[in-house]
Amino acid sequence: MVDAALPDQPGQEFMDLLPYQQAVVDRYLSDGNLVNYAVSMENARLWAIFNANSEMEVLEMLADFPLTRFLDLEVNLLTSFNTTEAEPSFSLN
Repeated sequence: MVDAALPDQPGQEFMDLLPYQQAVVDRYLSDGNLVNYAVSMENARLWAIFNANSEMEVLEMLADFPLTRFLDLEVNLLTSFNTTEAEPSFSLN
């Protein structure tokens, strides 16, 4: 699991890279390399759970994300992860 702090004041370069970040997220989700991905601009946080065998594998995938260089990352290896079959419905407000 990746827990990341976003920049307090994201600049224009950060904002311009958002569509490219989303494209990588979509690709990793469809390939099964990413289990879930959540961002809170209000709290300046990003959380992602990767399907990987090692921390190095996660770091290699993170290298593909355009916003990685702007993030203060922490990678935590999960012992277990439980979820429901149905995807939750979140309000994006």
